Amino acid sequence: MRNPADAPALFFAPFVSSTMRAEAHWIDYNGHLNAAYYNVFFDRAVDEAFGLVGLGPGYVEERKASFFVVESHIRYRRELRENDPVRVTLQLLAFDEKRIHYFMELHHAAEGWLAASCENLSLHVDMRTRKVAAFPPDILANLAVMRAAHARLPHPEDAGRSIAVPDRGEEEHEPQLASGTRH
Repeated sequence: MRNPADAPALFFAPFVSSTMRAEAHWIDYNGHLNAAYYNVFFDRAVDEAFGLVGLGPGYVEERKASFFVVESHIRYRRELRENDPVRVTLQLLAFDEKRIHYFMELHHAAEGWLAASCENLSLHVDMRTRKVAAFPPDILANLAVMRAAHARLPHPEDAGRSIAVPDRGEEEHEPQLASGTRH
């Protein structure tokens, strides 16, 4: 079982993932990264970030528990192309005994521009019963340390957005193509 003292004393604010690349077979007929693979980048970053609090791949085996995404909102801002290097930032917005709410941004690792953002709500699940269950005390303590570090960050502008067709007169922000031109 993981010792709470094994958790990092501090967390980067926000957490920044390792560099990843858009793979050739992820590119669709439009010549850019297929929408499904943005989720792959976000998912890999979640594993890295929450592995620091004890919720990594070993957690399922050791504790017979995991966490499942139950709601997600992705906003595509700029297209990615084959071999583009990317990094994901993750900010823990809130948590309670059974839920974690976090926000991520996918950036081009070399040029820094924002390709997409993703807001998720995940539930802690007992894998034996497949039902929602409370996080163990050591994980809650580690989440509290992460949240304290991330609380200093501004609330992400895109967090809490809803999907709708804007009314006439409202400002519309269209996604940009890799060249910076709008659709």
